[in-house]
Amino acid sequence: MRLDVVTIFPEYLEPLNVSLVGKARARGQLDVHVHDLREWTYDRHNTVDDTPYGGGPGMVMKTEPWGACLDDALADGYEAGAHGPVMVVPTPSGRPFTQELAVELSAKPWLIFTPARYEGIDRRVMDEYATRIPVYEVSIGDYVLAGGEAAVLVITEAVARLLPGVLGNAESHRDDSFAPGAMANLLEGPVYTKPPEWRGRGIPDVLLSGHHGKIARWRRDEALCRTALNRPDLIERCDPAAFDKKDRETLSILGWAPEPDGRFWRRPQDVEE
Repeated sequence: MRLDVVTIFPEYLEPLNVSLVGKARARGQLDVHVHDLREWTYDRHNTVDDTPYGGGPGMVMKTEPWGACLDDALADGYEAGAHGPVMVVPTPSGRPFTQELAVELSAKPWLIFTPARYEGIDRRVMDEYATRIPVYEVSIGDYVLAGGEAAVLVITEAVARLLPGVLGNAESHRDDSFAPGAMANLLEGPVYTKPPEWRGRGIPDVLLSGHHGKIARWRRDEALCRTALNRPDLIERCDPAAFDKKDRETLSILGWAPEPDGRFWRRPQDVEE
């Protein structure tokens, strides 16, 4: 996978050199190019922003340096043999970044990130490149950051760990929170490791039983419990077909009941937390 990042703070992307992402770069699984947007400015102040049309506070990032930089990044990628570019625009007004979207992006051969500063990028930049390549406007949460570079790091790490060979164990992400399949719309339950006792605290006996079926059921129940407690909205959104008989029993114990139409579950108002 090729990654291009256009930013006015290249140093912010240094974490791409460490941990799993850094190792993937060293192995050649990720080809990362960080571009300093100010190198595509044409005045002695290296100006990348200007006042917004219509008035109001803040500044807006200009079209000219973005257009020149993106054109060069695309040309360089094509010349190097890359194909299928997708532009990823981190923005609070974008679609939510989910594990499902991370899986989708991990199948793309080339991602171009455009993290903004100030009040954002002139809208015409996204509209222009949307006529050439797919443009994904993506939000990592319902809050606003000083810039989009942190979002680039979040998205890159979530996507890169899904690439073949990046994780030491290819099955590691199978039981992740939100992982496609059995864990879709569920949070992963608690995990434990050695020693078997720490400060008077043990671990659940089932994990020492060696009974894989019982362990799988315990993990499923813990995932349901944690999701019901921390993210009840996920339980409500779940397809009822995703719950087996034992899931329904566990949810019933937790105080959940099906809607009359059977489409989703909710906690009755008379059941205490």
